[in-house]
Formats: sequence, C-alpha cells, structure tokens
Amino acid sequence: MFAQIKEDVRVALEKDPAARNRLEVLLFYPGVHALIAHRVNHWLWVHKYRFLARMFSFASRWLTGIEIHPAAVIGQGFFIDHGMGVVIGETSEVGDNVFIYHGVTLGGLSTKKGKRHPTIGNNVVIGAGAQVLGPVRVGNNTKIGSGSVVLQDVPEYSTVIGVPGRVVFSGVSADQEDDAPTFPDPVARAIECMLERLPQMERDIRQLKETVKALKEGEGEPPRKETEKEHEPG
Repeated sequence: MFAQIKEDVRVALEKDPAARNRLEVLLFYPGVHALIAHRVNHWLWVHKYRFLARMFSFASRWLTGIEIHPAAVIGQGFFIDHGMGVVIGETSEVGDNVFIYHGVTLGGLSTKKGKRHPTIGNNVVIGAGAQVLGPVRVGNNTKIGSGSVVLQDVPEYSTVIGVPGRVVFSGVSADQEDDAPTFPDPVARAIECMLERLPQMERDIRQLKETVKALKEGEGEPPRKETEKEHEPG
C-alpha cells in the first residue's frame, strides 16, 4: 500500500507542473487523496466488505469533492487535476496513465444492472467538464475536449470535441502523436478558411468594378428611367 501511495504521488509530481514536492502533493492534492482512498475502498469491495467500502467512499467524497464508486476499476498512473466535481460510476474501467480534469463524469445512461459506464483506454486525457456517458469505449491515446459529451465509441488516437462529441482528428500513429494537433477549434478553422478566401474575393470584386467602369465609359450612361411624376400635368 505504501508503495502504491508513493507511486500515486510520483505521478502527480510528474503530471502537474505546479507541484513542488512530495509533501505538498500528499497533504494538499484532493485528487491524490481520492485515489488513495479508492484503492483501499476497492480492496474492501473486492473482498466483500461492501458496506465499509461505501461508507469510506462517501467520507472521501465529502472530504475531496470527488466521487469514485468502490467497484470502479482504475489502472496505474491515474491523475485527477484539481478534481472538484469528478464522478466515476460503478462499472467504469479506467486504463493506465489516464489524466482527467475537474468536473469530469464517467456516468451511465441506463438504470438496468450490468455494464452501464464507460471503459477508458490507456494514455487518455479528458478535459474539464467533459461527460462520457454509457457503456462506450474510448480508445488509447485519445483526447476529449473540455465540455464535450461523448455518447459513442471513440477510436484510438482521436481528438473529440463538441456536444454531442464528434471526432475531429483521428488515425495518428504512436510515433506521430507528438505532432498531432491538440483540441482543434472548428470555429477558428472556419475563420481561417474565410481569411484564405478574402484575397481572391477582393481580386474578383476589383475586376468586376473595372469591367463595369469600362462598360459605362464605352457605351455611355444608360438612359435615365422616367418616373410617373415627370408625366404628371403641370
């Protein structure tokens, strides 16, 4: 158990640039507190001490603001940054080296017993406020943008954003992952496309003005349309 606590503290130091030393992490990081409590509670749950597991998980939720069901399976290298409002449901499965921010929910959509919570692969990052709902599978090396709502399976090496969540980048191999864009903004991309078209539009408008001017100079001004007022008597 002490070796596991030491490993959880090491992961927090590695993943959070604001962490300065082990003592600070051990005393003041609610994500680490919740994870240590969960590892104890999960052991109790697996060994059929389920009332105690639920009681201690409730106490951990009250102290840290992070709710992790004792039955949830969480791998190594897991880190919760800030942590307030994180909810991880009963049948959730979280792989190794997963990084989630505050306000994340790994929740269910069904009230039936059985697998109803997500399965998260290895090396996944889930942004603040994201919701991953139902028995969906999130592939390895995936990034889920802040505020996204994921309701369908996500392939490996993908970036997901939006409500509902949609894959905006996919298919990057492990050796190309460092070069992949992180959380691309579709609005910004649309603006970039417009800016790329502006020079051509300006050239077309200038050419159209020159053509109209040449036509006017060559043919003279078109006759002025008579109005009904000009035909009125006296």
